[in-house]
Order: sequence, then C-alpha cells, then structure tokens
Amino acid sequence: MSPQVAREGWDVLARAAAKGREAREESAVLRELLCVEVGGEPYALPIERVREIVRMCPLTRVPRAPALVLGVISLRGEIVQVLDLRRALGASALPPTRRSRIVLLHGEAGDVAGWLVDAVSEVLRVPEAELLPPPGAAGELVTAICVRGERFVSLLEPDRMQSLVAA
Repeated sequence: MSPQVAREGWDVLARAAAKGREAREESAVLRELLCVEVGGEPYALPIERVREIVRMCPLTRVPRAPALVLGVISLRGEIVQVLDLRRALGASALPPTRRSRIVLLHGEAGDVAGWLVDAVSEVLRVPEAELLPPPGAAGELVTAICVRGERFVSLLEPDRMQSLVAA
C-alpha cells in the first residue's frame, strides 16, 4: 500500500470519528451552572446569566428598602443593588463570612443585581436530560433539580429571584 493511500485511509477514519464525536456531543446538550452554597445547601445559577463574582465589600444601606435588599455597592462606577439570597430562600440571616461572595446576575431586561451567597463552589456541566422538574414544595425560585453525588442541587431562575424585589 502506498503512503498516499494509507494517509487517505487515516484521513477518512479521522473524519468519521470526528463526525461521531460531534453527533454524541450534540445529542447530550450540556448546561453550565454556577454552583453556590446558601444555608449549607447547594444551589445553581445559569452561567450565561452570571456577569461577575465579587468578594463581599461594604454595603450602603437603602432607607425603607424591602428586607431582601441588603444595600448597594459601587462597582467601577455602576450602582448595583445587593440582595440576600438566604432570605429569599427562607433561610435565617447570618453575617457574611470570608467565603461569602456577591454574584452579579443579568436580568432579561438588561438589569444587573448582586446576590449575596455563602460561598461559590464550582461550575457544573449538567446534561439537559439530568435536569428534573422540581417537586411542588420546592418554591417558586427553583426551576429544576439535578443529582450530584448524594446531594440534590436546585437550579434557581434569576428573573424569578429579581421579581421578589419588584413585588
């Protein structure tokens, strides 16, 4: 067999393998989720809605704001409202720790809000098929649940979270 024929044969095999890999990747649509901890429980946020993660910094209180609003911060000249995800999820309020972070999320209307979480742990890549509908008692903020190890991770919907402040 000539080197040219062998090379063409390998090229054909490589293209076929690449097509098979692409087909498998397309059939398993992955969602990237930012995993955070709130009240000792794991929650996830759609990564495409996360603008930035910042360390806890001093907040300016807003008079007569709802209890969910912790205050505002100035981030590179932009005023950003910071909200308490613990309180939104019904957990008791605790002072921030060194692991606490403010996760800045884009709303569908283009608005940005910061949500205080106890910790940011990882980015999960979850096949769409593994996102299960939440049980009825999951609350209005949870849109899906996935299993990671022995724990359930609840997927939160940023627009529903933001609507709590508008209500």
